[in-house]
Amino acid sequence: MPERGRPRTFDRTAALRRAMEVFWAKGYEGASMSELTAAMGINSPSLYAAFGSKEALFLEAVELYTQVEGTDIWSALEKSPTARQAVERFLRQTAKAYSQTDRPQGCLIALGALHQDSSRGAICDDLRRRRAENRAALLRRLERGVAEGELPENFDCRTAATFYATVQHGMSIQARDGASRAALLATVAGAMAAWKVMAGRDAA
Repeated sequence: MPERGRPRTFDRTAALRRAMEVFWAKGYEGASMSELTAAMGINSPSLYAAFGSKEALFLEAVELYTQVEGTDIWSALEKSPTARQAVERFLRQTAKAYSQTDRPQGCLIALGALHQDSSRGAICDDLRRRRAENRAALLRRLERGVAEGELPENFDCRTAATFYATVQHGMSIQARDGASRAALLATVAGAMAAWKVMAGRDAA
């Protein structure tokens, strides 16, 4: 029989994942404390005791998101044999991930918080850093394509990385607005049509 007065225990990892889903669906500002505690199955004092604050909870939820969601997107970028295939598979996996119906649509890192003020500067800074890291991953794969001779030496890797990162962010907004996977894949096709312009007409 449990001791009287013993603090209620809970599965911290499971609670964090449920908080992540609330933030993913509603964003930092849109997620109320009552919604978070209800989803996590705990009360406000327990939330503050375990995570410190709503801001700290959000930052931890974003870290979990990067570890468990969208991993196929980034593995496709790294494992594809050519830069072109890497970018196309990266976008196609994005379309698949963003349009799944058993979880919120779109990307938490792209949509979690966009407007910075003094009350959430750390949140916006963290998301901005993560978006920059994602763009840097695209840049490294394109630079590898140049180093391996697939892409011409004058290929503008930085502009291309920014372009395809922007396409991905736009797909996140499309998905949140209800775009189907087919619609997202049509965006992928359009983005890849620009590849030959950037890489040269003879690029595959």
